Amino acid sequence: MADPIRMIHFADSHIGMENYGKIDPDTGTSSRVRDFLDRLDEVVDYAIEHGADLAVFAGDAFKDRSPDPTQQREFAQRIKRLADEMPTLLLVGNHDMPGMVVKANSLDIFRALDVPGVIVGYKDDAQVVQTAHGPVLLAWMPYPMRNRLMAWKKYQGKSIEELNQGLRAEVAKRIAVLTEEAAAQDMPRVFVGHFTVEAAKFGSERSVMLGGDLPILKSMVADPVWDYVALGHIHKHQDLNPQGYPPVVYSGSLERIDFGEEGEEKGFCWVELQRSETTWSFIPVNARPFRTVNIDVRSEEDPTTVVVDALERAETEGAVIRLQVQLRADQIPGLREREIEGALADTASFIVAREIEDEARARLGELSPETLAPLELVERYFESRDVDPERLKALLAKAGELLE
Repeated sequence: MADPIRMIHFADSHIGMENYGKIDPDTGTSSRVRDFLDRLDEVVDYAIEHGADLAVFAGDAFKDRSPDPTQQREFAQRIKRLADEMPTLLLVGNHDMPGMVVKANSLDIFRALDVPGVIVGYKDDAQVVQTAHGPVLLAWMPYPMRNRLMAWKKYQGKSIEELNQGLRAEVAKRIAVLTEEAAAQDMPRVFVGHFTVEAAKFGSERSVMLGGDLPILKSMVADPVWDYVALGHIHKHQDLNPQGYPPVVYSGSLERIDFGEEGEEKGFCWVELQRSETTWSFIPVNARPFRTVNIDVRSEEDPTTVVVDALERAETEGAVIRLQVQLRADQIPGLREREIEGALADTASFIVAREIEDEARARLGELSPETLAPLELVERYFESRDVDPERLKALLAKAGELLE
């Protein structure tokens, strides 16, 4: 039996995220930008050291559609290292796409310069890629933007639901064409996509998603014609087809975005491609730890000492820490913030949230937060801020849409 074709699958590097970072005085950039670049280095190093034959990046290179030149340079240097060793696909994700069709995406520079070894997946397509261990049929579909449909005459004046139906039908048609093309090739076949597949479990990507998101049916991509389906867009690593073939895998993001991903392991996928017998494994990276420390000091005489003692026992070194302190309103003057900040000196970054008992009672009355629905909690909050009744109605309507 021939040796398998070794492929690296990664996605959602989001270079440029700066939340929970500190400015490095030597470089003028955020420490968090360095975190994301370090994770990308781990992927590139692993691929080269383990002799990968093919690299697949499943979209969202940058935080947004307009990365600054330094971020573009840093990303390009790492991709060049990959492409010098193996064919490398860069799929265009929603964060890489401009709002207007005529504008360039953030990865177009690789296509304009015709960088050797780099394939830019800016539109759905397929091609046979020659690797050190044989050919692979590589097919891909970038993020399906709704506004690409809205420019077509037959969709002008249509409702959002009609546009969604049209977009899903168009995506299904294009994937079917790629699947038919793959079936004609007697070699390992890989499909790469950047979109949401129904049944996927979300991480914190909703906080950084751009544009409306339309879930694609799993049946559209889970066809045994493929030997591996490499997905990006969802930050939580998962296999959507664990009992079947092919593997339908989100590699997940390389670094944590916020505390919504506190408990998620981050990494990429190592794939050994063979026709009908592909295997793969998840490779964790050294992502920045995010940790929440909850401390209730409402019954304590010296809340500061209790907080400092708890922090000394917690694993805070090098982590992004969210300290949540529950205390009474009369304890605020006795909280020595400098001592608490001193106990957090070894962290990468920290935020301190004080949950004051009297404030919660003022907003909720005698009710416990656990007894209220999310929209009711939102309503109570706005009422406590004396929001105008008419504006309150509009805000609640919008909140309801977001909660759905």
